[in-house]
Amino acid sequence: MSYPVTYYCPRCGTLVELDRDGYLADKSVTPYPLEGWGYVAPTEPFEDAADADGVRFVCGESDGVVWDPHDGVRGTDAGGDEPDREPREDAVGCGEPFYLSFVRYEEGREVDPRAETELVEIDPDPRPSGPRGPGGPGRARDSDGGFW
Repeated sequence: MSYPVTYYCPRCGTLVELDRDGYLADKSVTPYPLEGWGYVAPTEPFEDAADADGVRFVCGESDGVVWDPHDGVRGTDAGGDEPDREPREDAVGCGEPFYLSFVRYEEGREVDPRAETELVEIDPDPRPSGPRGPGGPGRARDSDGGFW
């Protein structure tokens, strides 16, 4: 049995209704695809498909879903003062893609969609990065003893 589930476009706030199975394992809805996730159109099988890690919508244009099922009634967080978040006057939605990503598991562990960070060394100069310290007791000194 399927149930209607609604999601908001993260860019303009347009509501989309998608029929889903009873068990939901949603990770996020983002304006960009998660790295390593595979997305399918809402008209393709996605609930149990091995190659579908999520659904790709084009706001107001994708087939197989109901756009703005509540007849244009949106929450106060939709739109706002940002000009790129305003819905288009002539159509439902902004026409931009957004992505529903499901929870994904590998070897029994949930996959973190964030890429691993890399250590970046800026200006790898072989010279020391700071001043030399004192030589310490019993060590030869390269200076005349400082400012004394």
